[in-house]
Amino acid sequence: MRLISINVGTPREVEWRGRRVTSAIFKEPVEGPRFVGCINVEGDDQADRLAHGGEHRAVFVYQLESYRYWEQQLGRDDFTYGQFGENFTVEGLADDEVCVGDRYRVGDALFEVTQPRVTCYRVGIRMQEPRMPSLLVSRRRPGFYLRVLQMGVVEAGQEIVKVASGPERMTVAEVDALLYLPQRARRDLERALRIPALSEGWKGSFRELLERGGGAGTGGRGADAPPAWPGFRALRVRSVEPESAEVISISLEPTDSDPAPPGAPGQFLTVRVRPEPETPTITRNYSLSGPQIADNYRISVKRESHGVASGFLHSVLRAGDLLDVGAPRGTFIVQSGERPVVLISAGVGATPVMAMLHALAAERSEREVWWVHGARNRAEHSFRDESARLLDSLPQARRLIAYSAPNADDRARVDFDLRGRLSGAHLDDVRVPADADFYICGPAGFMEEMAAALASRGVAPERVRTEVFGPKDVYLSGLFSHESRPPHPPAGPPGSGPLIQFSRSNLSVRWDPSFGTLLDLAEACDIPAGFGCRTGVCHACDTGLVSGEVDYQFDPLEPPPDGQVLLCCTQPQTDLALDL
Repeated sequence: MRLISINVGTPREVEWRGRRVTSAIFKEPVEGPRFVGCINVEGDDQADRLAHGGEHRAVFVYQLESYRYWEQQLGRDDFTYGQFGENFTVEGLADDEVCVGDRYRVGDALFEVTQPRVTCYRVGIRMQEPRMPSLLVSRRRPGFYLRVLQMGVVEAGQEIVKVASGPERMTVAEVDALLYLPQRARRDLERALRIPALSEGWKGSFRELLERGGGAGTGGRGADAPPAWPGFRALRVRSVEPESAEVISISLEPTDSDPAPPGAPGQFLTVRVRPEPETPTITRNYSLSGPQIADNYRISVKRESHGVASGFLHSVLRAGDLLDVGAPRGTFIVQSGERPVVLISAGVGATPVMAMLHALAAERSEREVWWVHGARNRAEHSFRDESARLLDSLPQARRLIAYSAPNADDRARVDFDLRGRLSGAHLDDVRVPADADFYICGPAGFMEEMAAALASRGVAPERVRTEVFGPKDVYLSGLFSHESRPPHPPAGPPGSGPLIQFSRSNLSVRWDPSFGTLLDLAEACDIPAGFGCRTGVCHACDTGLVSGEVDYQFDPLEPPPDGQVLLCCTQPQTDLALDL
C-alpha cells in the first residue's frame, strides 16, 4: 500500500446551473513533503466544513483502483490525481477492505479511518457527471475520511502501514450502504454505533434509524410511520377555546366511523381553509397541543396581525363547523429514554412541547422534566394553568418562566420566575442539566440563541431538537447566499400545470415543466429546501407530501416513506400540497 499523490485545493467559485457555488473539490497534485495537521493537509482547505471538514474529516482518501474502474465505466481517459476531490490518492486501501477504526501510519503521521465520503452534488460538478453522487454509493466506491491522531510530514511514494484494526470489522463500503441503501439490519446499526472512531454525525444518523425502527416517540405514531390517511379529510370542530389573548385551541373529531389515531407528541396537522367562497384554498400547519386521545385532536393557533388563515379560524370558526385536515405529521417528537427532558419555548412555540408534556404526564414519567418558557406577561401566557397542573403530576418536574414585559398585577415567583427576555444564560443560572434531551420551539432567533448556548455548554447536537414555524430553515450546502427574500412566485410567466401548494411558506404556484424538478421550483421561489446529492441518494430533500401524486424522473436508491417525497427527482402528477 502506497501514497501515490498528495492533492490540495482552496475554495473557488464555479458556475453551476446558472448559480454560483463555492467549493474546494478541485484538488491539484503537489510535489515534495507536506505537513498534515489536525484539520487538513498543508495548503488545503474546505469550503463547507459542516459537511466535509473538521477533525474527523481532515483528510479524504481515494484509491487508484477506483480510478481505473471509473475510467472504464464512464469511458474516460482524462483523469488526473485529485479528480475525486481526494487529498490522498492511494494504491490499495479498497473500500470493501478498509474498516472504520483502522489505523495507518504514513511518514511521520498517524491516521484513523472515521467515515465514508458524504455523498454530495459537488463531486458531480468536478466530474462533469451529475449522476456521480448516486454512482459512488450504488457501486460501493465512496472513498473515506481520516482523522489525524499524530500530526506529521508525509510525501508521495511513502508506504502506508496498517498499525491497528478497528473494532466490529465493518468496512467503509458496509457502513456507507448502512446509511444510504435499503435492507439495513438493526444488528448492523448497533454494531456501527459500537465503533468509537465513527464520526458523531454518522452515529446520530444511525441512532435516528434505530429510533424509527423501534417506534420513535412516547406513544402514538412514530415519525417514520405512514400518515394515518392520505390527503385531507373533513373533521368536525368540537370546541374553540381561548388559551391567551392571542391564542385559541381547536378540538377536532371525525365525522364518520373511520378511526383517527392520535398523533405523536410534537407533531402537527395540516389544515386547509377557504376564507372567501371565490378565493383559492390555503393550507397552514398547526401543532398538536393536547393529550394523545383517539378520535380527538387539539391544535392551537395564534392570531397573526395579517394572517388570513389564523384570522378566519379566530373570527369565523365555530363548534360544529367542518375543516379539511391532513393526518398528523412531523419528526419533532419527544423520544423515550432515561435522560432528563428539557422543553424550551417562547410564545406560541409552547404548542408542540405542550403535547410532549401531556405525554410525559400520562405515562407518569420518572425522568427529570424541565418546563422553560418565555412570554410577555400573564395575559399572553398560553397554557399557564394547564402546564402547572401537568408539572405538579410529575415527580421530578422543574419550571422556569420568564416574562419580558410583566403587567403590574403579574406575581413574581407565582406567575413567573424571572423578569426579562429568556436567554441561554438563564439555563446555567438555574442549573438546567446539560446531559438532557432538549426540545426547542419558538421564533427563529430565539431558537438559534438557545441552540448556540447549549452547544457552548457541550451538549451534543443530536440531543437538541427544534421545530420551526413558517418556512423551514435549511442548510444550502456551498451555495452563495443572497439577501433573504420571502417566498414568491417564480420569475417569468405563470405555469399552466398542477397547482403546487407550499403550505409552510403560504405560497401556491402553477407548475411549469421548465423547472425540471420540484426542488428547482422551490429554489426559484426562494423557498428554503435542503439538498445534498440531487440524485435521490442522501434524502436531504425529503419533504412531507400532504396530498397529491408525483412522478419520479429516476428511481432513488431508497424510496422515501409513505407520505414523503424526494424533491430532487420528482415532478407533480396532480395538484400537490407540500410540507415546505
